Amino acid sequence: MTKSSQPTLADVRKWPATVSVAQAAAAIGCSKSHLHDRIKRGDCPVKTIPLGTRHVVITADLVRLLSGEAPKAPEEETEAA
Repeated sequence: MTKSSQPTLADVRKWPATVSVAQAAAAIGCSKSHLHDRIKRGDCPVKTIPLGTRHVVITADLVRLLSGEAPKAPEEETEAA
């Protein structure tokens, strides 16, 4: 993957468990500022983890979004844990 190209789903599947908002935005195909705005509004399409003043994106949820899988219902997440 070159720096200017959008990562493929296969690329994203190889990423670590969490990635930066900038990296996730590149995979989704939106700007970093747009994704930050969605996080602040609480309607981000992927799950994030707050770390102090910044957030990281959960790669598994990014893969789910990019592959077109439906999001898990909250009760399904509880049962899987």
